[in-house]
Amino acid sequence: MTAPPDGPGGPPLGPIATPAGELVLRAVRLDEDLDLLTGWMNDPDTDRWWALAGPPATTAAHVAGQLAGDGRSRPVIALLDGQPTGYFELYRADLDPLAAHYPARPHDLGVHLLLAPAARGRRLAAPLLDAIAARLLRDEPRCTRVLAEPDVRNTPSVRAFAAAGFTRVADLELPDKRAALMIRPRPES
Repeated sequence: MTAPPDGPGGPPLGPIATPAGELVLRAVRLDEDLDLLTGWMNDPDTDRWWALAGPPATTAAHVAGQLAGDGRSRPVIALLDGQPTGYFELYRADLDPLAAHYPARPHDLGVHLLLAPAARGRRLAAPLLDAIAARLLRDEPRCTRVLAEPDVRNTPSVRAFAAAGFTRVADLELPDKRAALMIRPRPES
């Protein structure tokens, strides 16, 4: 997948071999995925970090804005061995409002992670994040690093990113949270 100039769009990311199984990321299809995503967003542990609990229209508005946007953010469903395991947003961090809060580089890519409630506690987040970051860096040669900005209180997420090769380089005061800026650089050849 080579990203277009303005975002991480393109065909599905996958298949990607991971220690947990075969990972495929495919674009969200609201007509098929809305009930699943709404259920995940209404999980109390998910809502604590995503704040998108509510009726299907709440989830649909969040995802539809990205699907209809300029390609800077790509909402995807993670399928692990064919089973829906999570929701990820792959985005151009340097073109996101986040860029005003850190020293952005051209073509920085970012990852937001929602692990499905049924997939939690199985130590899946780190291998999936590792595989996704490696694939993004491989497929987008202009990108020198992948980043994330989980809430500093979301200890499981911060740990998963660290286990996937991301380093916590700063804490950022964002409008909606205090975030741990996690960066995974391109490996040096």
